[in-house]
Amino acid sequence: MDVELFDFVLPEENVALRPAVPRDSSRLLVVKPDNGFEDRDFGELAEYLRPGDGLVFNDTRVIPAQFEALRERDGNIARIGLTLHRRKSAHQWAAFARGAKKLKVGERLCLTRSGNSTGGGGLACLAGVLEAVVSQKSEGGEIELDFDLSGPVLDEVMMANGEMPLPPYIASKRLQDDRDLVDYQTIYAANDGAVAAPTAGLHFSDEIFSKLDGIGVTRHFCTLHVGAGTFLPVKADDTVDHKMHFENGIISEETANQLNAIRARGGRIVSVGTTSLRLLESAIEPDGKFRQWQGATDIFITPGYKFRATDLLITNFHLPRSTLFMLVSAFSGLDIMKNAYSHAIQNSYRFYSYGDSSLLYPGANN
Repeated sequence: MDVELFDFVLPEENVALRPAVPRDSSRLLVVKPDNGFEDRDFGELAEYLRPGDGLVFNDTRVIPAQFEALRERDGNIARIGLTLHRRKSAHQWAAFARGAKKLKVGERLCLTRSGNSTGGGGLACLAGVLEAVVSQKSEGGEIELDFDLSGPVLDEVMMANGEMPLPPYIASKRLQDDRDLVDYQTIYAANDGAVAAPTAGLHFSDEIFSKLDGIGVTRHFCTLHVGAGTFLPVKADDTVDHKMHFENGIISEETANQLNAIRARGGRIVSVGTTSLRLLESAIEPDGKFRQWQGATDIFITPGYKFRATDLLITNFHLPRSTLFMLVSAFSGLDIMKNAYSHAIQNSYRFYSYGDSSLLYPGANN
């Protein structure tokens, strides 16, 4: 499909640089393809759910995966911005490098604090502790790094010295601060590994969970470690030419059995975020059953895709020409979503990671 079909004009004032406070006070746009739009508050979500429905959350936890790398060559120091985005082994990470053209395979890097936060740290090398060798370069600024450290020791040093990788459209407008350490994690985050938050879950609070419990809506958890590739623009003119990056995920046997039970009793599966949805759609078997699943997925969903694992979708408002806007257009219909986003812009909804939320019903083709 022509990528231009997924473009729209978004005024800068609609981009949220901070989340709503408290987090469950954000707005909720309900999109029913056969019945228009409803402007609600996120605290009213339970009114659209019913006993027996199950919400599926992505319980990944964002790690401090952003660094500045120092590369020395012939006595000259170059600084390269790094965002680690997918673990490949105990000592290997794939990363996006800002300034990758300055690097050669085999060069050694010293990773430092990125300097993009107000938390201090400067640009002093981490006493030679966090060093890596560039083992591979790919197109689009992607590289692979072989670290000197491995396993839990590498994790500990990364956690202590990295910076939270805020989305580029936030980081370009302001510095990171201590508020982001809380704001950019869901309250149920449990498994370290993401470099971007599953942002649909940022709206949920203990109070919302209590409401859902009270009406018999169940909660279920899977893990997809969201990569920085989620923010990459689609540079191709046609969707068939776009390459998705892999992300690692897991659905436990217990969760798979619970989801099958929901379907068996006539309940609906509600994906909280596009990350949960992509993992569920990657894992569902041809017979329509969920089974334990673990691996890497690069699923790319565009209009024409037939959804099998998801009945409703809770998600934020996404970038023009992004793979995520393509996904929601596949779910509810391209024309419907263009109209919904136009409505959201005209009614001052807040967009992107710290923005407002939407509850999407499936379109006629789903």
